[in-house]
Amino acid sequence: MTELATRAQAFGLIAEGVAAGLTAPWRLYLARGCRYLSLSVGDRSEWNAWRTHLGCPELSVRVYDAGGEIRRSSVAEVVLDGCRISVELVEEVSTDDLDRLLVADPTTIEPEER
Repeated sequence: MTELATRAQAFGLIAEGVAAGLTAPWRLYLARGCRYLSLSVGDRSEWNAWRTHLGCPELSVRVYDAGGEIRRSSVAEVVLDGCRISVELVEEVSTDDLDRLLVADPTTIEPEER
């Protein structure tokens, strides 16, 4: 990929990923001027595949309350030729999931504690 100067090149980047076997994003947002491209994917394996394919070095995770539901947003980003590309996964999590985040090794939790 040499540059993302046009919409066709940005969409070509996605087409290359799909042609390589990646699942098509369920949502794609391309900002006017081709300076921001956002992909939303459906599950963690798709998120990992796209971020690996794009070579995203920047990762962030945010956990938030969305009207009584707890959600985790995982975002991977890379900048290619002045265009910021992000791959986002939003998952609903339970308080059990949050409790496991507080434990150093979640596999050591006793079955009755789960």
